[in-house]
Amino acid sequence: MDASGRRDFVKSHRTAVFGYQRKAHGPAMSIVYYVMDGDDILVSTMAARGKAGAVRRDSKVSLCVLDEQWPPTYVVVYCEATVEREETAVVDLMMRIAGVMAGNPMPEAVRPMVAEGAKREDRVVLRLRPYATFYTPPRHVNSPADLPTLTHETSASIPW
Repeated sequence: MDASGRRDFVKSHRTAVFGYQRKAHGPAMSIVYYVMDGDDILVSTMAARGKAGAVRRDSKVSLCVLDEQWPPTYVVVYCEATVEREETAVVDLMMRIAGVMAGNPMPEAVRPMVAEGAKREDRVVLRLRPYATFYTPPRHVNSPADLPTLTHETSASIPW
């Protein structure tokens, strides 16, 4: 998958595993919905949640974008992240994420309800700016006949 293919893969999906360094113990992972803003990836979370706290401590995060079809394919994206609090941006993102979750854009009539939820939950935008990816082509076994040609190789980080 070339750079264009990796970007298209990320743009055409909606769920990912968000990875970040915890203060103690090992790395943390959380399933998230996301949307794109140009090449940036946007995630909604509460200001008090671990993802936002981790980004404030260390801007380096990763996102493992998942194909929702079986057998799974994925692209890992390494990002520099920031926390944004601007109210309109927070509500706009929540409207977009709700639309992604529902499979249809949210009507403007629900914006006041979404805005109230954003305020009550102290929501923020996590803006992820990709700088590298990690891609390994999927290898799958669909029958015993696939085993003789099943090969694996190593991969490495490549520029976004």
